Amino acid sequence: MNQVHKGRFALAAAALAGSAGLAQADTSSELQELRARVEALEAENQQVTGAPGDFRLGNTTIDIYGYVKADFFYDFDSNLGDFAVVTNIGEPANATDGNFGATVRQSRLGVRTSTQSDFGEIGSQLEFDLFNGGANGTSELRLRHANVTLGDNWLIGQYWTNFMPLNEYPTSVEFNGPVGITFARVPQIRYTNTWGQTTFSASLEESFNETASTDPVVTAALSHSTDRFTARIAGLAGTVDVGGQEFDQTGVTLSGSVRPWDGGLFQATYVDGEALGPLLIGFGDAVVGGQANDVEGYTLEFRQDIGRKWNVGIAYGREDYDLPTSTGTLAFTELETVHVNAFYNATDNLTFSAEYLFGERNDAASGSTFDGDRVQFAVQLNF
Repeated sequence: MNQVHKGRFALAAAALAGSAGLAQADTSSELQELRARVEALEAENQQVTGAPGDFRLGNTTIDIYGYVKADFFYDFDSNLGDFAVVTNIGEPANATDGNFGATVRQSRLGVRTSTQSDFGEIGSQLEFDLFNGGANGTSELRLRHANVTLGDNWLIGQYWTNFMPLNEYPTSVEFNGPVGITFARVPQIRYTNTWGQTTFSASLEESFNETASTDPVVTAALSHSTDRFTARIAGLAGTVDVGGQEFDQTGVTLSGSVRPWDGGLFQATYVDGEALGPLLIGFGDAVVGGQANDVEGYTLEFRQDIGRKWNVGIAYGREDYDLPTSTGTLAFTELETVHVNAFYNATDNLTFSAEYLFGERNDAASGSTFDGDRVQFAVQLNF
């Protein structure tokens, strides 16, 4: 569309310039008409394109965003799959002497809109990735986010759970990231209010469990942030339904970060509660043998910028359950991961990355531990 408008500008400008050589044939009124046509075309172009990366339809600004990402990985002991599933470690069906894989399923596409109205700014978000499909790695669209925002206070639709410490989530090349942290997108109604550097948010959410609950989940969070540090506490209360029996689901998440020097970052998260397994990366059972399964998890991360192009980091995660979750022939109560990675920003939009992942899980019955590792490389182009 920009090329069309540029061509129209060029024709109008050429006609305007040519009029100087035909002074006897042109009149001042004709020159004014040509100038008016150029100004009208410029105004039309500004209305259509809007700000960089946006375009307009009437009173609505539309922004298309996302990235294309290609991942290449090699599993040394257990096939972890496109998701890098740590609970695959130790299962005989996943054993390997070495397995190479590649995927583009993390690529995503999203659309945001913004409309000015009598109620203030109304926004929307619709985002997909390619993680639907079978275990053979076929790629189909999967809905990630679909929500409407009203001003700065209300969000209605599907988004990250308010219980999740999104700002302190460790950085990884593989999709999931470290165990020990909550990770869920759910339909919800959320209210947010900010006073200076302090933000309060509360939400009514759909239950995110292996068995649906008829009750809603209630969350609340309070955070404070400065240029040097962040701190956040969040609480959750709801129920899970297993075998027609209701069990309480409660939890608390603490998270924070500090930037002690230029380019350096330390951050940590801690979660504790009952029947929270389905909300965590390890996806432990919420209820085992008619009892709510208590869980404790945490992550630690250090990152450092090296110049303008490089960023390196290491992250540790752990989950501890009171009761075992079966994954086939084995059942776990403990999970651990270590991620060591580096990112090279070749341009503002193009990033090359590499990562080493070490994972460990126990067998609750025998007391044995199993470990596995992988290396992964990726190329990502943002738009």
